[in-house]
Amino acid sequence: MEKQNNDIAVLTANREKTIVKVSITGIVTNLLLVAFKAFVGLVSNSIAVILDAVNNLSDALSSVVTIIGAKLGAKQPDKKHPLGYGRIEYISSMIVAALVLYAGITSLVESVKKIIHPEAADYSTVSLIIISVAIVVKLILGLYVKKQGAKVNSGALTASGSDALFDAILSFSVLASAIVFLVWGISLEAYVGVVIACFIIKAGIEMMIETLNDIIGKREDADTIRELKEIICADENVLGAYDITIFNYGPNKNYGSVHLELPDTMNVDDVDRITRKIQTDVYRKTGIILTGIGVYSYNTSDDAAAHMRNEIQKAVMSHDWALQMHGFYADIEKKTIRFDVVVSFDVDRKEAIESLYGEISQLYPNYDLLIIPDVDVAD
Repeated sequence: MEKQNNDIAVLTANREKTIVKVSITGIVTNLLLVAFKAFVGLVSNSIAVILDAVNNLSDALSSVVTIIGAKLGAKQPDKKHPLGYGRIEYISSMIVAALVLYAGITSLVESVKKIIHPEAADYSTVSLIIISVAIVVKLILGLYVKKQGAKVNSGALTASGSDALFDAILSFSVLASAIVFLVWGISLEAYVGVVIACFIIKAGIEMMIETLNDIIGKREDADTIRELKEIICADENVLGAYDITIFNYGPNKNYGSVHLELPDTMNVDDVDRITRKIQTDVYRKTGIILTGIGVYSYNTSDDAAAHMRNEIQKAVMSHDWALQMHGFYADIEKKTIRFDVVVSFDVDRKEAIESLYGEISQLYPNYDLLIIPDVDVAD
């Protein structure tokens, strides 16, 4: 466990350096774009170009917030917060989303004002060149930031990269409206500004929703669960892996729990050896730390128990809301049966389990039943 903690500390430090470096690059680039676009917008009296500059300014502020979030999130665990401060990054991502949303709403208001009270724009060759250069710069910056965000699993960086790519598209629309004005004398300035504002607002809302899902907690993706099951079940003694739950405490800070189905012939020493090996394998291959491993006992030498398992499983799985049955164990001598059922969110869990108690009791009236309802937390 100590080695795992040291590895996490190294990964966290490297991740923080990458986020800070990429964010500083974004800040410098966006501030230069703000200066050039603001100059072009004021000289040409173009609301679309000015709003594009405002959008770049919000991007620079977003990068500042991202750096602050990465620095705070990288703080080492302490007595008050034993699992670290990683979730602070989700708060910084929410602030970034709020800044983007505010910039979009402000841009929309200004654009509508220009539609009501239009003013003619006046573009020069220099203005068009600067806008064209800005498009290329934003494309390169967006691809770079998004790639680095995916590399270090930073939601704030990934969002900033996506936003930069959107900016390139929006800047292209500004360039297109300028060309239309110069060629045909049709002013689309204010209307292009509305389109830009709507895109910015949409991006801000999507960023907020994504970050909110991270804060609340969301279903783990099927590929991750499948990979964990493959790693765990690679041990020939493990008959099944169930109830896998991932607890996220910030980007790249994942803890988990699982139930293993093991033969009833194993002793405590065997179980201890297997669970420790699984913990190590899972961490090395996925970076997830399994802090809790529960055990289900599996009947291996009782044909009567195997027959009961098949009969009960058939009864349970006849219900559409019963997604899975596992952890079955029947003690013939003590007349007890226990198993877990994964229940769909579409039904009342209490009523579903009560109906199962009634059905299974009719099949085996002389047995004491223990049916545990499980939540469908993973695909």
